[in-house]
Amino acid sequence: MTTFDDKLVSVLGKKSADALESGLGLTTVGELLRHYPRRYDERGKLTEIKGLELGEHATVQARVKSARQRRMKSRNGELLEAVITDGSSDLHLVFFGRGSRKVERELLPGREAMFAGKVGMFNGKLQLAHPDYQVLDDTVDENAAKFAGAFIPVYPAAQGIQSWNVSNCVEQVLAVWDGVAEDPLPLELRAERGLVPLEKALRDIHRPDGWAAIAVAQQRLKWDEAMAVQLALAQRRKSATARPAPACPRRPGLVGDAFDARLPFELTAGQQEVGEQIARDLSGEHPMNRLLQGEVGSGKAQPLDALVLTHEGFRPMGDIQVGDEVISADGTPTAVTGVFPQGEREVFRVVLSDGKSVESDLEHLWATHGGEVLTLREIREGLLAGDGPSRRRLPMVVAPDVDCVELAPVKERHELLQGLLSTGGRCDGTDVVFRTESTHLAEYVSELAESLGGTGLLRYGYEQHEVVVRLPEDFPPFRDALDRTAPPVRHIERVEFVGVKPVQCISVAHPSQLYVTDHFIVTHNTMVALRAMLQVVDAGRQSAMLAPTEVLAAQHARSLRDLLGDLGQAGELGGAEHATRVTLLTGSMPAAQRKKAMLEIVTGEAGIVVGTHALIQDKVEFADLGFVVVDEQHRFGVEQRAALSGRAGGSTPHVLVMTATPIPRTVAMTVYGDLEVSALRELPQGRSPISTSVVPVADKPAWLDRAWQRIHEEVRKGHQVYVVCPRIGDGESEDGPEPPKDDTSDRRPPLAVVDVAQRLAEGPLSGLRVDILHGRMPPDDKDAVMRAFAANEVQVLVATTVVEVGVNVPNATVMVIMDADRFGVSQLHQLRGRVGRGSAPGLCLLVTEMPEGTSTMDRLRAVESTLDGFELAQLDLELRREGDILGAAQSGKRSGLKMLSLLRDEDVIADARVVASRVVDADPELAEHPGLAALVAGLLDEERAEYLEKA
Repeated sequence: MTTFDDKLVSVLGKKSADALESGLGLTTVGELLRHYPRRYDERGKLTEIKGLELGEHATVQARVKSARQRRMKSRNGELLEAVITDGSSDLHLVFFGRGSRKVERELLPGREAMFAGKVGMFNGKLQLAHPDYQVLDDTVDENAAKFAGAFIPVYPAAQGIQSWNVSNCVEQVLAVWDGVAEDPLPLELRAERGLVPLEKALRDIHRPDGWAAIAVAQQRLKWDEAMAVQLALAQRRKSATARPAPACPRRPGLVGDAFDARLPFELTAGQQEVGEQIARDLSGEHPMNRLLQGEVGSGKAQPLDALVLTHEGFRPMGDIQVGDEVISADGTPTAVTGVFPQGEREVFRVVLSDGKSVESDLEHLWATHGGEVLTLREIREGLLAGDGPSRRRLPMVVAPDVDCVELAPVKERHELLQGLLSTGGRCDGTDVVFRTESTHLAEYVSELAESLGGTGLLRYGYEQHEVVVRLPEDFPPFRDALDRTAPPVRHIERVEFVGVKPVQCISVAHPSQLYVTDHFIVTHNTMVALRAMLQVVDAGRQSAMLAPTEVLAAQHARSLRDLLGDLGQAGELGGAEHATRVTLLTGSMPAAQRKKAMLEIVTGEAGIVVGTHALIQDKVEFADLGFVVVDEQHRFGVEQRAALSGRAGGSTPHVLVMTATPIPRTVAMTVYGDLEVSALRELPQGRSPISTSVVPVADKPAWLDRAWQRIHEEVRKGHQVYVVCPRIGDGESEDGPEPPKDDTSDRRPPLAVVDVAQRLAEGPLSGLRVDILHGRMPPDDKDAVMRAFAANEVQVLVATTVVEVGVNVPNATVMVIMDADRFGVSQLHQLRGRVGRGSAPGLCLLVTEMPEGTSTMDRLRAVESTLDGFELAQLDLELRREGDILGAAQSGKRSGLKMLSLLRDEDVIADARVVASRVVDADPELAEHPGLAALVAGLLDEERAEYLEKA
């Protein structure tokens, strides 16, 4: 009697069993029968070669197009070069050694065969080097003839064990298998859902008699996997409610209320709803486990008489209504989605060096030219104290950004301004001064200059008025020998108190959330997590924020301190009453700083602790950890999150998982199935629009030269550039050593930051200020580089993916991603989000040596074609072959998902989630459902169950 639990060695013999175990990790009959075909080929129906991925182990059915024997050039011996085709695309094969003569006799032109091997690349073309093959011809041996039946199951294979070997092993097992003693799915569930018995499904999936049988078998096996996952997650949710958590109810009159009272805007409806959900969860005695999707932005508060740019020109803020169209930072119209009156507040006037001014309250956020975000209160205090830069520089609005429909094109406006300046202007040092007796003409010249992204400082006189004009450097010089003007600079000269005025803010539909007001671009910040952390601090406990990189952790800590101001200066001179303290802890901090930080954490002086993986080390002790915020969840393993949760002592802290990466609903129901999911749908995922272009250097090498020229052009405009590489140098990637090079392919190793930076600095980017950044640099060095880049002291930053999340330099407008084919879709989308964050549009260049027609190039073309994060997330999910979502990509363990598609089976997953919740509510331990318990144990082994428990 042969059962699911029998070892394969007893059925197949040692040789076959060893091959299955070493190649695929299969050791029992049940594991082999759960190793389903990846697809089915039919005799005479060729596999599409275009869909092959570089580096994958592929099995294809194709027709031999040609086979040619020749001597090798660089060494003694012969090789056979063959070309196979699916009718539209070709794939190259190469066979070495004396055995190639036998191959030549078998691979005759016109014959069909199955070929299996690792996809490599040689001379820019995809190839299989010395692949295994099985000729599909009635004249060959019995096994091949049987293999060439009507349906050919193509199994996931590996080096040393090909698809046809797996098929033969399955054939032997099915011949002696005695079937399933008890179906794990209850009879009523199968009857209700129309599912066939498990034994029939397994036999039909391996040896189908038609496509209908395959579809019915797949539906049943999908339900097995969906139920196994959802039952485990339902048990996880159930057990979570039984564990105590530190109750952290709101306490009035403390830091949280003081912080809310300072907010210069009203939270959007989505923020208010999510904030209330989190507040209620934190107040309870059961641990909160919530996933928050989407970037959390704020509104912008200004007086009702502030001016907002629209199609018709500037209109008062107080006249703006929901549904109106205003002009976004990139010059495109965007609808107003919300208007939020803020009542009366003290208003201050910001007077600028070009004579313009704009009003806001002291808590309004300003993005300075160097990328630093400051409140007007901080700017004003700096001006009054005189101990810092005397003037803060603000970014300019460039010409295309204010190209309204009522205005002429940029070229025509520039020509008109040149003509006016030629007749009534003169050069005065670096400025061009226009003089006229006409007030209207002077104002028109000023408006023309500003519409081109320059400045037109208007000075009214008794008999004459003059306008001091400056234009950006990318405009050609003025006519009639007038000198080229200096680039426009806009400094804050002073901040004046105006009085008490009614103010309001608006929200817009544009992905950047930005719009133009009084010729300035407003900014935004993150609030939801901070307000939740302050609620926990007010309850007498600590909050921790876990960030994936030291760069992001340091930026979080600075941002939180800036936002809190004196509310985050507990124990310091000038600290507010009931203030807390923000403490940063990273693994590479100097010993003295680290010791001080750990002391603040263990004594409870630090109410908010921000850090990297250093927070989960055993020696880090919290006084009373009540809340954990995990930023960019996809960068952390579950064991790391579980370790941090364990720092809370006897209770389980509340957990808020945040991600700006769009997550398909099916993934949220599986990977994050034990978390309550919140999404800020009305808020965008991106910022300013970014144009993306693939640079195919194999086909068009001149395009790369043009890319370096484009960088010079951007730097001349005052902008900055990222160049991203897959690894650091000396064989190291950001995550560890690179795998050894595949000897069967001429594909070079991934490009390294250290090498690329040197070549660029000495070659195409010579003369520019180039620096490097990667995760293995000392923290002080990383911080110094980022500060220099933010201050525009570094023009080109060559970096690894350490810049993927959280790095915010609005002046950076271009990102060049080298070896873009070595990055995933979601990672490319995250990376390009580092540009287009200021007033100027962003450009992302995906540099690759991949040839056209490959699935890798198709993936890059998809990133090129859309900025829709959710669309790309779906594509990424499809490309990841789905099982990896719950497999190595998340936990490092082999996945139990082989049939269920997170991309296409949303209905099955959602239905199974409802059924599983109902079952577990009535029978938490599945004691009355032994079949379901066995299903969970069978598909989700101990390691997988441990992963889900920690998730």
